[in-house]
Amino acid sequence: MDIKAPTFPESITDGTLAQWHKQPGEFAQRDDLLADIETDKVVIEIVAPDDGVLTEIVKAEGEIVESDELIGKFEAGADTGGAKTQTDVPTQTADVDAETSSDSGASPAARKLAAESDINIAIVLGTGRDGRVTKEDVAKVIAQGVTQTVTQAVSKPIPEASVKPAQVMLGMDAMGERVERRVPMTRLRASVAKRLVEAQQNAAMLTTFNEADMAPVMALRKKYQEDFQATHNGTRLGFMSFFVRATVEALKRFPAVNASIDGTDIIYHGYYDIGVAVSTDRGLVVPVVREADALSLAQIEDQIGHFGGKARDGKLTLEDMSGGTFTISNGGVFGSLMSTPILNAPQTGVLGMHTIQPRPVVVEGEIVIRPMMYLALSYDHRLIDGREAVRFLVAIKGMIEDPARILLEL
Repeated sequence: MDIKAPTFPESITDGTLAQWHKQPGEFAQRDDLLADIETDKVVIEIVAPDDGVLTEIVKAEGEIVESDELIGKFEAGADTGGAKTQTDVPTQTADVDAETSSDSGASPAARKLAAESDINIAIVLGTGRDGRVTKEDVAKVIAQGVTQTVTQAVSKPIPEASVKPAQVMLGMDAMGERVERRVPMTRLRASVAKRLVEAQQNAAMLTTFNEADMAPVMALRKKYQEDFQATHNGTRLGFMSFFVRATVEALKRFPAVNASIDGTDIIYHGYYDIGVAVSTDRGLVVPVVREADALSLAQIEDQIGHFGGKARDGKLTLEDMSGGTFTISNGGVFGSLMSTPILNAPQTGVLGMHTIQPRPVVVEGEIVIRPMMYLALSYDHRLIDGREAVRFLVAIKGMIEDPARILLEL
């Protein structure tokens, strides 16, 4: 049986074969993961069509593949008596030569994870086929510490006391020499970089700021959290659903912020598909909550939680991320106090949420301590005037500080 790349949608011309999870001769059950193909937007999983053995790899890791292109061959129903499984792979001994774990003996996923974690992959002990370093090997180094791995990986063992984990994390090898690594960008990272540069070059982007008193929403969540979870099958009431609903109501009043520019035309969208930026190990992705104006707070929280899980597992599909009329980015989960979010073209607006911080503010002539959040709206000045942008953000602020306005559409 031929194993082929899937048919890519029009927006994707090709992909990169990121990793083979099975090697020739290895047995796979139906729907077992065979390979990952990385595109500009998502990672597409190629699974076994039936119980059998992978007999041939046509496209190696790192090669470019096009729609429906042959990447491997598979024999269904093959006798598994002589087929190798993961348990048949011999464990590498402690005196493995460091060359076994060099770049040529590491999967792309392992190299990427090592580069992101500033770990010298040459000293990671490979447990894959023929000593190949896998992503799991690198993850184990990160989780358990690097000292033991270093002492096992080098051909001449070094006393544990003389190898400091900080040296490896700073890109220094076991002998104390400074090491540099050059790794190619992933397709997703390259695509994100290209789109962000295009957004800055092609849009007249400005940012306006405001702040919101989060005390009313926090009190509401505290008062009704248990009842909310009991009523909605364990769904937690978070902040994001309030901001999504407040954003939708503000977009209804200022339709230009929900529009997009196509050449010399303005496209006004009669629907509200809100993109929610999610940070993953592979880069920033923006799944879309569709028809957000028709969803309850619980339904919004469910969708965001569902997308978050899929993003962490690398399971987001192109359909999950296509479209969108406005984007919300929450840098506050990482502790960001203030930032200027970049437009997600061709959208004309993006809302930035930030960390909640107790600050002294004046309320009815008195100085009080309130949990405050800075809000930022970046907008395309080609379509949206400053007056509209400021009023849009003030509308969101008003609804967050008085959540009843969301339900009453005030």
